[in-house]
Amino acid sequence: MKPLVSILIPAFNSQQWIGDTLRSALEQTWQRKEIVVVDDGSSDRTLEIARQFKSKSLRVATQINQGAAAARNKAYSLCQGDYIQWLDADDLLAPDKIEKQMTALARCHSKRPLLSSAWGHFIKLPEKAQLTPSPLWCDLNPVEWMLRKMEHDVYMLSTSWLVSRELTETAGPWDTRLWVDDDGEYFCRVILASDEVHFVPDARAYYRISGSGSLSQIGLSRKKMEAQLLSLELNIARLRAVEESERVRTACVTYLQKYLIHFYPENPDLVQRSQKLAESLGARLVLPRLSWKYAWIQAVLGWRAAKTAQFHCSKLRGSILRALD
Repeated sequence: MKPLVSILIPAFNSQQWIGDTLRSALEQTWQRKEIVVVDDGSSDRTLEIARQFKSKSLRVATQINQGAAAARNKAYSLCQGDYIQWLDADDLLAPDKIEKQMTALARCHSKRPLLSSAWGHFIKLPEKAQLTPSPLWCDLNPVEWMLRKMEHDVYMLSTSWLVSRELTETAGPWDTRLWVDDDGEYFCRVILASDEVHFVPDARAYYRISGSGSLSQIGLSRKKMEAQLLSLELNIARLRAVEESERVRTACVTYLQKYLIHFYPENPDLVQRSQKLAESLGARLVLPRLSWKYAWIQAVLGWRAAKTAQFHCSKLRGSILRALD
């Protein structure tokens, strides 16, 4: 009998997209699948729409609002799959995404393989998605994968992964303390628990750009800043536990430097924590600079005004792009 694949979907106020997402899950050509949707206390019609798709292979559960990580943990507790496909409620899978990865799995010789796929951004139409290769789009060992992520400021979409139950159990549950980058922290554990990451180029996933209000945006939220720094600290500690070397320390400092601007200068305690961690890596972080478009605002009105302007300009730009798509 072919392995069972569980497609796990956390959903919160996703009434605009949840129908398309569920159809993309149901249309998977890999026949032996189950779909578990967990509504995280939505205040719109997300739960009502999801229940319209209920069947023997699609289960819908609900909980009071606890965050995406808690909803993912709930979904996993309800599934039976040999392999796990995570799918956010606004993202999509190509119809043969899972089948392509399961076929590639049969050719893997490693004991704990982890499979990723190509992916692209889209706004309204997935056929317009731009699939732009990154240094992660190839077969890599776990440490090299993490180094490339940190050094090149690239990542892999959560939906691109196909994870065995063994790896999922080894990595442990999603961290409910993290209100941003919970996927980055979680898949760091999954990747480092694997023995090789296999990239399947003809399998595809699609990330919907839904606006600057999405969970992945830190913005001006202190809660998200604290979560982001905690994620950085956890990822760096786990990577160093696997390999303590000069190249690892250098990559970790690069990683910290990238995120410093989110904390500076309004949150000196988070800046100090970042600097202390950098010093443990044998380096010091340099004070961040804004791009020329906002540097003049910072010079005249201060950092907070400049970062607020940057945040709202990003929201406006996103709104214009969605309107024009």
